[in-house]
Amino acid sequence: MTAQVEQVHEISVVIPVYQGAHSLRQLASEVANFVEVTSTPHGRKFRIVELILVDDCGPDRSSQVIQDLSNEFQWVRPVWLSRNYGQHAATLAGMAATSGRWIVSIDEDLQHDPREIGKLLDVALEKGAQLVYGSPSDAAPHGPTRNIASRLAKILSSLITGSKTPRHFSSFRLVSGEIGRSVSAYAGEAVYLDVALNWITQTTLSTPVNNRVESRSKSGYTSRSLLSHFWKLVLSSGTRPLRVVSVTGFLIFVIGFVLAVYVAIKSLFFEVAIAGWSSVIVLILLLGGATLFSLGVIAEYLGLVVRSAFGKPAYLVLQQKQDSPLVEE
Repeated sequence: MTAQVEQVHEISVVIPVYQGAHSLRQLASEVANFVEVTSTPHGRKFRIVELILVDDCGPDRSSQVIQDLSNEFQWVRPVWLSRNYGQHAATLAGMAATSGRWIVSIDEDLQHDPREIGKLLDVALEKGAQLVYGSPSDAAPHGPTRNIASRLAKILSSLITGSKTPRHFSSFRLVSGEIGRSVSAYAGEAVYLDVALNWITQTTLSTPVNNRVESRSKSGYTSRSLLSHFWKLVLSSGTRPLRVVSVTGFLIFVIGFVLAVYVAIKSLFFEVAIAGWSSVIVLILLLGGATLFSLGVIAEYLGLVVRSAFGKPAYLVLQQKQDSPLVEE
C-alpha cells in the first residue's frame, strides 16, 4: 500500500514596488523563511515558490534593489513596468507573471507580515474561499484622518454598490492563482482590482491579521490619488449609481409635482400673494442640480466606455530594465 503524500500548496508572492529601496531587502529576507516547505497554523504544508517584484518606476533606487535581489536569489523575479501606473496596475502585472496555485499580494512597506500568509491559506481551504483578505485586527498603521476617511469610503462604497464586500478590501490578499492570472488578462485601466476579482470569485472572506507599523513616515498616496481610487471603486462596481440617479430624479419630480399642486390650490382658493420668482428659483436650483449631477455620473460611465474602446492598457511590461535606449552602457 502506497503512503499518501501530503499536498504542498505553492504560493507566488506579488509586491508592487514604488518606494521600496529601504524595505525590500528586509521583506525578501522574511519571505525567504518560507521558500522551503513549512506549515500553516493548522498544519497544512505550503511554500513560496517565487517573489514577484514589480518595479512601478518610483523616485528612489527601488529598481536597483530589485535587480540586486533577483541576481542574489533564484526565486526572486523582477517585472519592469514602462512607467508609473499605480499600485493596482502593478499588482495586476505581477499576477500575470506568477505560476503558483495561489497568489498573495502584500505591500512593500513592511506593514504586512509574511508570517500571516499561512493564516490566509487556512481560511481559504477550510471555508472553500477563492479570495481571502487580511483585515487588520489592531489599529491601522496610518494617521487618524486617513483611517477615518478609509473607513467611511468603504462604508459608503458598500451602500452605493449594495454589497458588504468593499468593507473587506485590503492590499493584503490571497487569491486562487488561476483567478488572479485570469483577472490580469482582462481587467482594464478603469477597473478597480478588487471589484474585478470579486466578479469571478464565488466565495470571498476576510480574516484578522496583525499589521505592523509602516517602514516609511510618509505614504506614497496623496489625497487626490485616494479620492481617485474611491471614485474608480464606485464606478467599476456596476450600474447601481445610475439607478440611484434615476430614483433621485423620480423623487425630485414627485416633490415638484406636489409643490405645483400646492401652489395651484393655494392661488385658486386662497387669496394669498405668492412670490413667484422665489418658487421658480428654488425649482430651477433643484432640477438644475439634479440634472447636472445625473449628467456628471453618466459622463463618467461614458468616459470608461471610451477609454476601453481606445484600448488604453492597464500596464506595459518591459523585457529588461537595462534594455531601455535611455540607459547608457
